[in-house]
This record gives sequence, structure tokens and C-alpha cells, in this order.
Amino acid sequence: MTLNSKISIMFFVGKRTIFLALFIAIFSCFIACKKDASPEQKTEDFTSSENIVETEVPLQKTVVILATGGTIAGSGEQWKATNYKPGVLSVESLVAAVPGLDKIANIQTIQVCNVNSDDITAELWIELADKINTLAKDKNVAGFVITHGTDTMEETAYFLNLTVKTEKPVVLTGSMRPATSLSADGPMNLYQAVCVASDEKNAGKGVLVVFSDMIYSARSVQKNNTFSMMAISSRGTGSIGVVRNNSAEFYELPVKKHTVHTEFSLDKVSSLPKVSILYFSVDSDPALLQYAAKNSSGLVIAGAGAGEFSEKFIKVINSLTIPVVISSRVNGGIITQDAVLCKNTVAANDLSPQKAAVLLRLALKNNKTAQNDLIRMFSEY
Repeated sequence: MTLNSKISIMFFVGKRTIFLALFIAIFSCFIACKKDASPEQKTEDFTSSENIVETEVPLQKTVVILATGGTIAGSGEQWKATNYKPGVLSVESLVAAVPGLDKIANIQTIQVCNVNSDDITAELWIELADKINTLAKDKNVAGFVITHGTDTMEETAYFLNLTVKTEKPVVLTGSMRPATSLSADGPMNLYQAVCVASDEKNAGKGVLVVFSDMIYSARSVQKNNTFSMMAISSRGTGSIGVVRNNSAEFYELPVKKHTVHTEFSLDKVSSLPKVSILYFSVDSDPALLQYAAKNSSGLVIAGAGAGEFSEKFIKVINSLTIPVVISSRVNGGIITQDAVLCKNTVAANDLSPQKAAVLLRLALKNNKTAQNDLIRMFSEY
């Protein structure tokens, strides 16, 4: 081996020895510092599973779900959409069927009743409104969802729109298919309703109905189909917003008075005056008008076209002393006061017969029977 080769090897070995010595010295210093460090200076091993603490941040907002029954709580033959029994499942079952609902808000449930919505009564309306008005005082409650059958959902929504005294979101929803059917729509509708009710930016818009991605005002919403998944729509004015993912987008706002801006109070109220709806058709018997007038505090006429009816009807209506409101059996349009056939009646504006009856009942509860008072109310609400 040459002299140059020996020198190169010695240099290489010496270089490695120096690096190794430096590494040992630095490592020894680190260990000594760690042993001598105070508890506050010790370095924690955050990768250790013993040092990982999973903390749940409690949701501050609560959504109260008030269940009344209907198709959304219906049960029947597996996969079928007909011949089921509505109002079977509990509100706890409805909530359990919606994955991720607890991530949107704290959920509080109340089973108000469990019936077909055709069995909803004014007494149940009052109970719902009272519960909402009481619970709305709780600052931790963000909003309310009411599960309801679709047959009379629009009437309940409009009643609450006139009587609840909170600007917090109040949202009704339901389904067209029972929970046991194929592709039941209830879980999605309930999820979207909770999303809308939990968000404070949706406050002050009146009572809402959320159904199949759409948001409707309580005043305009109406059931327009007997089976379609899009059966809930509106009476000519369209939806006021949509639900995409977890949030609502609004494009229109109701301008008629609602909620905290109405003159209707339910303090010490347990029932409402009776109002009957008479549907006019060819050869309708005017004796039905006379019978209904004897057993009602007010009448609503579902007239043909722009609220019209036969000469026989006109004769009986002109003789009545109870309030009579003229609506239409046509699904859309408006009736103006100057167009009514009987001058002792009140035009329903664009309210459907069933909603005109809701407003008339509340007006009568306030002892508003004069024609001028009723004309004003049907214009404002």
C-alpha cells in the first residue's frame, strides 16, 4: 500500500471519529438537560396515546322537535307507499332514523300527539303555539321543527304564523311516503328542517315549511298533489328559498304581517269559534248554507272562478247576519273586494278557503265581526 493511500485512509477514519464524537456529546447533553429540567420545562411526548384527550365542545344551540304524527311517522307494509297507518312511530324513532342530526344541534323532542293530520284540531293548534311561545323564551333554544301530516299542514302553518310570538325559526315538515316505504322522504325533510331551524340567520321570516329542498312561507304553502314527492308547493307565488347541504338560501321574503307583528294573542284561549266552509258547484243546495249558518259563527264560500255562485246562493247569503268570506275553489288567483257578488261579504284576497277559515276564526276570537275590520284583516294578513 502506498504512502498516499495510507494517509487517505487515516484521514477518512479520523473524520468519521470526529463526527461520531460530536454526535455522542450532543446526545449526552440533551439527556442531561431533560433529566434536570423542571416539570414546567419538560418536553411532552404529544404523539403518545396517553397524552391525547378528546374533548367534546357542547353545541350551544337547541332545536325543539314537536311531533304530531302524520305520514312521516307512518308505518305499513315494507316498501309500499299506500295502505299504511299514519302517526305510529314516536318522535324518538324519527330522530334516530336521521344520521348526523345531533351534529347540527342539540335535539329536544316533544310528542304533542300522534295522529293523522285530518284529526288535528284547534285545541292542538293552541297547544302547539303555547309550547312554542313558552320555550322560545329560553335563550338556548335556537328554533323549532314541527313534524306534521301533509293533508292539513298548510292550515297549521298559517295558524302558527298568526299566533306564535317569537322571531326564532319555526319550521314545519313531513313526508309523502311512510317511514317503511322504499326511498322514504321523511328523514331528508326532517334533516333539512332542523338545519333551517338551527340557524339564527333564518329568524324573522315567519313560520316556514321545508319540503323536498324547498322553503315555503306559511301563508302561501299548499298541498297540490295527492302522491307526488313535490306535493307541497305554493299557491301561485312559489318558494321563498332552497336548502342546499346544511344551509338555507332565501330569495324572497313574506310582506304580510306575521308572528310578533300580529294582533292575535292566545292568552287564556282554549278553543276557537266555529267556521264552516261551503263548496259551490252546479246545483249546490242553498239549504246547506242555511244549515251551516245556524251552526257556525262565520262562513267561508269556496266559489267558482273568482268566488262566484248561483242566484240561489246569492239570495241566502244576502240574508245572513254572520260574517261571510268569499274565496275560490280555483287553485290560484285573487278575489278583490269590489268583485264580490254580495256586498255584505268579505273578499279572501288570495287565501285558499281553508286558510281564510283560519284567519276568520282568529278574527272572531278577537270579536272582530264588522265588515270593515274583516276587510282590513284580510288585506294585512
